[in-house]
Amino acid sequence: MKHLIMTLLTTLGLGLSATTMTAHAQDDPIVVGGLNYTEHLILTSATFQLLQANGYDVDKREGLGTSVLRQAQENGQVDLYWEYTGNSVILFNDQPQPDNAAETYATAKRLDAEKGLVWLNPSDTNNTYALAMREAEAEKLGIHTLSDLAAAMNDGADLTLASNAEFYAREDGLRPLQEAYGFEFPRSSVKRMDSGLTYNALREGEVDVALVFATDGRNGAFNFEVLDDDQQFFPVYQLAPVVREETLDAHPELSTLLNDMSAALNDPTLIDLNRRVDVDDQSIERVAKDFLNENDLL
Repeated sequence: MKHLIMTLLTTLGLGLSATTMTAHAQDDPIVVGGLNYTEHLILTSATFQLLQANGYDVDKREGLGTSVLRQAQENGQVDLYWEYTGNSVILFNDQPQPDNAAETYATAKRLDAEKGLVWLNPSDTNNTYALAMREAEAEKLGIHTLSDLAAAMNDGADLTLASNAEFYAREDGLRPLQEAYGFEFPRSSVKRMDSGLTYNALREGEVDVALVFATDGRNGAFNFEVLDDDQQFFPVYQLAPVVREETLDAHPELSTLLNDMSAALNDPTLIDLNRRVDVDDQSIERVAKDFLNENDLL
């Protein structure tokens, strides 16, 4: 009798596990969104693979612009994606820049909760905007900070800038940056292009200064000097998973999965992941899977 009871309990336990896995598959797919550059494509792929490995039916909606992706989440077309705290506070909620990373995260979490969006644990990252020059030219001109760049421009230096269209127009982008530091690139000196192309334009000498992201692996690989933001103009852009509240209510276990992934991310890790794709030519999917395996997330 004891053996029969144990057999029934074991069978029931297995049956419950299978039922749980089947329930994930029968739900509407969880839609993971992503932005249109390397770092985000890696995170989107890793999240997609992580959820699939845990029995979820998952769709990807990647390669979107910042505002488009946010609107898709607010409209219920995207369930979750990785967002930067600075985007939420300044771009989406039109608030002044907070003093530090903790305050920026707390502000994003509080304001977005009113919109049914839940910020999970932040990673130890800051993928802020930056301007970079080729190391040799920066050394030659004595430009190592954004204040140095402003002084050179105001002294008549004829420098050209590569910028993506979004940064050119953002409220925390080129225009307010120039106002804060007191200089200006003439319109004819600004070449607008896709984000990924700014790196090659700078490397190949087509421009003198380029918009880059602080955690991009090409900065070191291409011998760029990232100019110090000595007046701390740029906001903190700390990555964290953001999930629709109703999605999290239906799948509360997502918190643990995504928080574990967030805990594995930091600036050196992002730089390395980005380098593997943009410099070493590894595929997005492979790099994402290797990251999950290296951190025991699969």
